[in-house]
Amino acid sequence: MFCGIVAGRVGAHRLVEDEHTVSFLNLAPATVGHALVVSRRHAEGMWDLRDEELARVAAAAGRVARLLRGALGAAGVNLVHATGAAAWQSVFHFHLHVVPRYRADELRPMWEVEDRAPDAELAAVRARVQGLDPAS
Repeated sequence: MFCGIVAGRVGAHRLVEDEHTVSFLNLAPATVGHALVVSRRHAEGMWDLRDEELARVAAAAGRVARLLRGALGAAGVNLVHATGAAAWQSVFHFHLHVVPRYRADELRPMWEVEDRAPDAELAAVRARVQGLDPAS
């Protein structure tokens, strides 16, 4: 479906676009102004994007967030992404949700973890990640 929107074959309430990204309003918004930013090049998830493509989507999301703040008076914003069915991805074309937040909105926080992970667990995860990163 998102490829159809990018190509102009499927209608959408487009907000801003450039040669690399398209943004449009979500048909089932979590809050007023909830938008999606997609890469023009089809990529199933974040792992399928090149770094520069991901950076362009992030920059476009920033533009959209600022526009929504100016136009709708949003007091905050959530940027939300899911890659893979295990992360609840339901549309398999890379997209970033830009969810404007308002002081009195009813949208619950997406995470409510209160228990801190032990430092040893965090250190072990960091060591595993750094072991895979040639830059570290």
